[in-house]
Amino acid sequence: MDNLFWFSDEGILNKFESELDRLKIESNAKATFLIDKNGQLIGSSKNTESYDKTSIGALVAGNVAATGGLANLLGEKEFSILFHEGENEHVHISLVSGKLILIVIFDESTSLGLIRLRVKKSLKVFERLLIELEKNATQGDKENIFSDITEDDIDNLFDIGGK
Repeated sequence: MDNLFWFSDEGILNKFESELDRLKIESNAKATFLIDKNGQLIGSSKNTESYDKTSIGALVAGNVAATGGLANLLGEKEFSILFHEGENEHVHISLVSGKLILIVIFDESTSLGLIRLRVKKSLKVFERLLIELEKNATQGDKENIFSDITEDDIDNLFDIGGK
């Protein structure tokens, strides 16, 4: 999918961010992010200004790619969940339909079990939104955006005919 594909439907993007906010609140996480497999940020929960989203996106996408290589070596298609435990903060990473990456940053104020439970619920919402987004994109492809441009318009644009 093209990166611009994600930004073509503002309504769906708002739904992604609403779900990220809901996940953050219900799991008591510090921040939630949704990126594509290239590391480009699709959306984030509120109050994430203190995080370097660009770096987090790039590093997590690289981590997922590296882990995908490891999965292939072991004969697995992919590892759909990654978890990194730090001294103070932890990162839970999940693949969404093999297209997006959900990142949840949390600390000791919540549990891994609650994070996993809420992430599982949110993954279903994100998968449903992806289907809706793809359906909308397919319907948009049927509409010809050049249908109102005539050959005379093009000739006039390039001043063909020596006028």
